[in-house]
Amino acid sequence: MSGTPEPPVIDTHAHIFTRTMPFTDTAWTRPGYDYGVEAYLADLDAHGIAFGVVTAASLFGEYNDYTLAALAEHRRLRATVMLDPDTGPAELAALQAGGVCGVRFQIPPTAELPDLGGYRFRRFVTRLADAGMHLELNLEGRQLAQMLSVLDEHPIPVVVDHFGLLRSEGEMEGPGFTALLPAIARGRIWVKLSAGFRLPADRLEAYAARLLAEAGPERLFWGSDAPFVGAENRVSYGQTLESYYRLVPDARVRRRMSDAALRFYFF
Repeated sequence: MSGTPEPPVIDTHAHIFTRTMPFTDTAWTRPGYDYGVEAYLADLDAHGIAFGVVTAASLFGEYNDYTLAALAEHRRLRATVMLDPDTGPAELAALQAGGVCGVRFQIPPTAELPDLGGYRFRRFVTRLADAGMHLELNLEGRQLAQMLSVLDEHPIPVVVDHFGLLRSEGEMEGPGFTALLPAIARGRIWVKLSAGFRLPADRLEAYAARLLAEAGPERLFWGSDAPFVGAENRVSYGQTLESYYRLVPDARVRRRMSDAALRFYFF
């Protein structure tokens, strides 16, 4: 490929925060710096990216206030949040109208999933679908396989973070990824090629190639995972783009991924 690659139109995975925000009691790390909305927008602008999606960070739990304020000020952004499963339809409608397009679900790898067949979970997922929202999953392999089997019964779009592999044992032969591929084929699953720097570098191209071959670009989104929490000293925004261009070298395929993400998050 010659020349400078055309940048993606949208970054579907980044976190914004300030050091004054409240961390959960179980936060796995506590960054002592700010990566506010203006810093994120500056990174997008510096690399020619028009739109961004703010992803809820487990570090802050259900504290969504800063993200919601950013959405109110910047129409080029969308977001996912974390919510109590008892959140009612009026609040969900207000969040959706304000630019929230989904709810992120993440628990520790050793934790038990909630009662997926119980009324509380089923009511929550039904309310999300009614509000036009999706469910975003960052789960360990066995958790992901269990969750996907249950979500087959619900008419809700599902986005799986980080290649579907970040927290999974067995890599592409493990329970999470082997459950993910047929779920994609059934039509309501999308996967983010995000946080590749957290995965084995010598396997990353194989992961991306497998997803491209079996899911196709219309089911894949790209995300930077800025500001690379825990890896700030070894990863830059530009490096995440360079990695993306290596993993998806065909500009036409990358454009189809951008178009799919724009439709999903904005239109």
